[in-house]
Amino acid sequence: MRMLFTFAGGNGHADPLLPIARAAESAGHTVAVSGRPAVTPMIQAAGLTAIPTGDPPTGPPERSPLLAVDVEREDRVFRDHFAGRLARRRAELVGDLARRWRPDLIVCDETDFGSMIAAEVLGLPYASVLVISSGHFSRPELIGATLDGVRAGFGLAPDPELAMLSRHLVLSPVPPSFRDPAHPLPATAHSIRPVRREHTGSAPAWLDQLGPAPIVYATLGTEFNVESGDLFQRIIAGLTGLPITLIVTVGAQIDPAEFGPQPSHVRIERFIPQAALLPRCAAVVSHGGSGSVIGALTHGVPSVVFPMGADQPANADRCAALGVARVLEPVGATPAEIGAAVAAVLADPGYRAAAERLRDELAALPGPDHAVKLLEALL
Repeated sequence: MRMLFTFAGGNGHADPLLPIARAAESAGHTVAVSGRPAVTPMIQAAGLTAIPTGDPPTGPPERSPLLAVDVEREDRVFRDHFAGRLARRRAELVGDLARRWRPDLIVCDETDFGSMIAAEVLGLPYASVLVISSGHFSRPELIGATLDGVRAGFGLAPDPELAMLSRHLVLSPVPPSFRDPAHPLPATAHSIRPVRREHTGSAPAWLDQLGPAPIVYATLGTEFNVESGDLFQRIIAGLTGLPITLIVTVGAQIDPAEFGPQPSHVRIERFIPQAALLPRCAAVVSHGGSGSVIGALTHGVPSVVFPMGADQPANADRCAALGVARVLEPVGATPAEIGAAVAAVLADPGYRAAAERLRDELAALPGPDHAVKLLEALL
């Protein structure tokens, strides 16, 4: 069987697809992964065939100041970009690719609406993989009319209730209890165990030489790291005085040297493989992106979350409701408040116990091999 995996966003949209794609290839299927050209190296590092679709990056992303959270603004961005302009462009690109590559089915991230439209036009079965953990964006009242406008441009009938999103199969690499009860999984959904992708290169040798102090890992992701203003500086200032080992990853676009000399118990790096780091952590400080939150929960690690935009505010709400994290306002949080929040999470065993309950929930789910069997059953 020929399986085309597609994604509409960046690393966080591609990442959940890759374990399933690798499992499909191991099962003997022909696999290709297609999406933003900037993500091509990550796909190739996973040992998979990459077919870029979309415009290449024009340069490194610009650093920008941190903005206050505005949920209505994030809704508008998701509607106008993902369900509007990007969906229309992706439907053209993936449709053209599918006519050339001739897949038997398409597996797309849940925001790659254009791939679903292309599959429907071509009469192909398709599955989606959830990348928005709480499920709050794909609301008919938010994106239904916009997607109907795109559908009309490809000769498809209106779909005001968004049946297209769950018509065939939905794969959910998220703890079932993490999903917002206001947005339950559809009847075609199957929960699977997330698998962190392995990166090329090894973890730094000093990871094995750290002392007994609890390790706290801070990350602001691969998109919002350059939109975080002085948040990294405040996190470092707030945590340096705690009796911990602090490890911060700032991303490829930021030079760790700009933060100046640090004491021996503080490490600032561009990148460390999270698969090597998270099992050692006592707490994670993050922006609350789905990948960061679910990655921490996979290892039963509690968090302190600074939601800045996209799916992060909804994820933060679920983390707080489930008792796995403390949530801070990113613009106004002082170093003292950040330090106090992390100290509280480390001192209160309830946070760790709640995170471990979700870890165990994830561990009990079937893995990517089960997802492949479900995909095979579509044909």
